[in-house]
Amino acid sequence: MDKKTLGAAGLEVSAEGLGCMGMSEFYGSADQVEAKEVIGRALDLGVDFIDTADMYGPFTNEKLVGEAIAGRRDKVVLATKFGNSRGENGEFLGVRGDPGYVRECCEASLRRLGVERIDLYYQHRVDPKVPIEETVGAMAELVEQGKVAHLGLSEAAPETIRRAAATHPIAALQTEYSLWSRDPEDEILPLVRELGIGFVAYSPLGRGFLTGRFRTLDDLPEDDYRRHSPRFQGENFDRNLELLAKVEQIAAEKGVTAGQLALAWVMAQGDDVVPIPGTKHRDYLEQNIAAAEVELSAEELRQIDEAAPHGSTAGERYADMSTVNR
Repeated sequence: MDKKTLGAAGLEVSAEGLGCMGMSEFYGSADQVEAKEVIGRALDLGVDFIDTADMYGPFTNEKLVGEAIAGRRDKVVLATKFGNSRGENGEFLGVRGDPGYVRECCEASLRRLGVERIDLYYQHRVDPKVPIEETVGAMAELVEQGKVAHLGLSEAAPETIRRAAATHPIAALQTEYSLWSRDPEDEILPLVRELGIGFVAYSPLGRGFLTGRFRTLDDLPEDDYRRHSPRFQGENFDRNLELLAKVEQIAAEKGVTAGQLALAWVMAQGDDVVPIPGTKHRDYLEQNIAAAEVELSAEELRQIDEAAPHGSTAGERYADMSTVNR
């Protein structure tokens, strides 16, 4: 697989990564043996950019990833995150970015992952109670200590990004970006390009919606959090199916799946844009990886733009948008 470079410091990653969240939580149950096999297969096929977070599970996803990459650490660009605080029983305790918490989380992640250094360490959500300079300053100390190689932010607002980058180089900003989440095009993408920061697109398949696998809410597992997501509700769901139908038509004409077309579109947005589609099944992984070979012409990009223009998706990304874009 081709490589892309995140940030001015030159963090080189595969052109497509692998998001591991759904292997532990949120999208129904998962087979842990198969999940590890998916990670191994991704590495076999040239995907080296593996994304996790301490909150996934909670805490169990990092352990799973650590076990899956054991013996292959030199083949992996390992990214994890802190900031969304959770208890051992899964309860959400809020967002934290105080320096002591940053250090505590890093040590815990290193232990769970079974590694000596994290390649890319993100602040998962910005803590409005703590100046970003203090949080990033504590993260920078981890770089000085050799525990972290590069720093990242997730779902941060433009002014926060500027202040963070003035404190320490930021390799990547991770934010939701797909054919049904195009808000980063307004301010975020131009800003990170100005500052020399790479862009990592999470949920590039619209939380699976753009694959076409979900036609009704009943297609989702009972314990799937998407059942409560605004974009999967009532009239929003119906309107978004209309958008999907247009994407599917273009994909059929191209001879690819809707999901592959959606991923190829994200990858076509720039050499600094890296999607990290998540999956817990090997067959879906291989479909996603094949999208890296899909080339879109200027005319095809125009057709996709027309089918899924900025702002056409119905519903908010989250039921509670208060923790994003801080």
